[in-house]
Amino acid sequence: MLAVMVLPVLASLAIWFIVGAWFWQSWVSVLDDAIGSLTVARWLHDWGMQWLVNGMGVMALIALMLPALLITNMIITEIFAMPVMVNLVATRDYPSLDRRSGGTAGGSVFNASVGITIFLVLFFVTLPLWLLGPVGLIASMLNSAYLAQRLFRYDALSEHAGADEYRALVNNARGRLFLLGLVLAPLNFVPLLNLFAPVLGGLAYTHFCLRELAVLRKT
Repeated sequence: MLAVMVLPVLASLAIWFIVGAWFWQSWVSVLDDAIGSLTVARWLHDWGMQWLVNGMGVMALIALMLPALLITNMIITEIFAMPVMVNLVATRDYPSLDRRSGGTAGGSVFNASVGITIFLVLFFVTLPLWLLGPVGLIASMLNSAYLAQRLFRYDALSEHAGADEYRALVNNARGRLFLLGLVLAPLNFVPLLNLFAPVLGGLAYTHFCLRELAVLRKT
């Protein structure tokens, strides 16, 4: 379990360290040019705050790389860590739960692609809300909650739930699935702990979904 927690973090950090080191200067230059053409940048220059404009490219790149790191971490967790966690939790806590294999690898890829696309759209649409302080934080937590429940619910259930069971469980527990993601969302804003948030989220969703499946089969 320790390896399951650590390896996705190390892998995602390594990926973005290499990518960032390779493209950092060119990406900052592109963002500097884009930000410099904005009206707000000209206002800041006129008010003697060119130093702020000069640093906005770096700040924008960091702001974009953080969700990229989160998504990469979640994808690696979903692909490599979730099967291990599901098997461990099912064997230990739900040994009598039949495995009906309603999910597929293709379904997992499709589900992740849709979830990440919607998350990115919401991320860019709500990005200006960060200018309003707490409103941006709330929007970010809602976005993170959506992505977590969308990605992890499928992989937590794909091996054990049949296709009909999966649809029924998601329909019955949609609000609670989102609420669990919202409870976990603050972990993404705690330094160091946020690196392990996807694994902790995957583990939480595995427990929640398998318990819900067990209850569903008893009704």
